[in-house]
Amino acid sequence: MLLAIILAMGAATILQKAYIPKFGLDLAGGTTVTLSPETLDNKAPPEESLDRAVNIIRDRVNGTGISDAQVAKSGSNILIQIPGAGQEQAEKLVTTAELRFRQVLAIGPAQDTPAPLPSDAPSGSPAATPAATPAVSADPSPSGSPAGRSLAKALTQPSPSGSAQPEPSASASPGAEPSPLPTDRGTTPPADDPLAGQDLSGIDPATLQQFKDLKCSATNFGQGVQDDPNKQYAACDTSGQIKYILDKAAVKGTELAGASAGTDPTTGEWIVQVDFKSAGATQFADITRRITTLPQPRNQLATVLDGAVIVAPTINEAIPGGRARISGGFTQVTASELADQLKYGALPLKFKTSSVVTVSSTLGADQLRGGLISGAIGLVIVMLYLLLYYRGLGLVGIASLAVASIVTYLSVTVLSENAGFRLSLPHIIGLVVSIGITADSFIVFFERMRDEMKEGRRSLRTAVEVAWRRARRTILVADAVMFIAAVVLFFLAVGDVAGFAFAMGLTTVIDVVVVFLFTKPLMSLVARTKFFSKGHKLSGLDAERMARPESSSQSFQEA
Repeated sequence: MLLAIILAMGAATILQKAYIPKFGLDLAGGTTVTLSPETLDNKAPPEESLDRAVNIIRDRVNGTGISDAQVAKSGSNILIQIPGAGQEQAEKLVTTAELRFRQVLAIGPAQDTPAPLPSDAPSGSPAATPAATPAVSADPSPSGSPAGRSLAKALTQPSPSGSAQPEPSASASPGAEPSPLPTDRGTTPPADDPLAGQDLSGIDPATLQQFKDLKCSATNFGQGVQDDPNKQYAACDTSGQIKYILDKAAVKGTELAGASAGTDPTTGEWIVQVDFKSAGATQFADITRRITTLPQPRNQLATVLDGAVIVAPTINEAIPGGRARISGGFTQVTASELADQLKYGALPLKFKTSSVVTVSSTLGADQLRGGLISGAIGLVIVMLYLLLYYRGLGLVGIASLAVASIVTYLSVTVLSENAGFRLSLPHIIGLVVSIGITADSFIVFFERMRDEMKEGRRSLRTAVEVAWRRARRTILVADAVMFIAAVVLFFLAVGDVAGFAFAMGLTTVIDVVVVFLFTKPLMSLVARTKFFSKGHKLSGLDAERMARPESSSQSFQEA
């Protein structure tokens, strides 16, 4: 009864919301890209590195707006499944991106409403830096020498007027005024232009047009775009509120040795420490030395990942030595997130595209149709066997198969809707094979029951209970062996075989539920009816069938 109520509620929900299982790429069509890692010693890469690569690629693919894309590990490989994408588009999406450090040439609000002006921006220039712009300074040396001390603090929270006030730095003389933007060189845009009042010298006209055409939002900020490090570039920040004109890449992410979040031992504020490799340290020292004396916003160095600016701190001093820190209003969470982005912006492993498989939606529809037809044929054959061999008793088996089919469909639909499960051809094969597994459980129960009636001359009601106590052990052992095999196969296999194992394990669990909560209670109910208890000839429990083996043989000779 409980199972019937659950089935009714589940079926009503499915029908009401018109849920249908989501299909995998082999049925719905799309492109599957398999990336294989390349290591120097040709050994399997660390699991931690694979996990980081999966997260980076997943963010990159999802950032393009493609829905239902799947990125997962498959052994030592990474499997990227992109519905509807062609081979060229799929390979472009998973191309290894690099973190890039670019000088900010100009800045403006991405929306119609201008952002607050930083205090060092000239009057009338609608700069769009955040209210708390981070700053980059040299990391303090262990000895605490003046040369190593931090010379910069982040901008404080905006004042009531909406402008942000910088704290004085150790190198700034009291009362020093920020350098005004030069107005005697470059192109001066109209007053209503977001770049009004800013120095536009040295900016490529094509990049200016790209900046004007660029549309930013919180959900569309250019993530996933492959920017050319040798060209100027217009980009949004990850909040979608600010857009930048950036110079050519000064330092690439491959020159980053590491990044970590921590607290300043003096002030206790959260900071992000960045370390560069040898060549990167030289490049970083050169760019910071060149832009530290420039006015806003050209003294900012943007960090670009997958085409979006993740941070654009102010450079307050030349930073030799390859070690710097970013400070400015961070919390533990935001500092850790930025450190991870800097550390893992470039994939931690080198990958090669080992295979690209494109499946058309037409081929997928043919495969789905073939799978459903084969499943229907298998189900009909099992039902005919139950009717021919067990007669009326076979109806109990057919009803159990029908319930198992409904529970399986509901399970697949719920998993598809809530857990990202996608039905593929291996899953359908596993479900078709499970028809026989499910029928085995009913047959074990029925044969035990008939043996009890033959050997002990028991009534049907008594035989059902005695047979159930013996049959359920056999059913549980058989299903346990099948489930263990499915689990082992699922974790040791990859790809399609793992999908087959998942379907087999799911249907094995459903088999146990149906036999215990439906088949046995239903058999107890039908045992009370005259049709079965009196041994009607069409019931499958008639006297001829239930006779002792020797009596049956004697009767056969007399005939």
